[in-house]
Amino acid sequence: MLFYVFHAKRAYRRKLIFWDCTGLRLFAKRLQEGVFRWPKIEDGVTRLSAAELSALLEGLDWRRVHAARETVVPTQAG
Repeated sequence: MLFYVFHAKRAYRRKLIFWDCTGLRLFAKRLQEGVFRWPKIEDGVTRLSAAELSALLEGLDWRRVHAARETVVPTQAG
């Protein structure tokens, strides 16, 4: 997928245009309260995991997203 994200000076609005191999889509979001936290841009590119991107688009702080921990299930009672 290819994403282009646009944001205005006001940090409470975002627009996202992306190609998903079936067509071009436009996503726009405006927060009633708070602002979007934007990651740093290095060499003109920002890299986010799918979970971080989802949090960013929902207006959550993407920096608080962590990889899921693996649960260890005991094999014997003891």
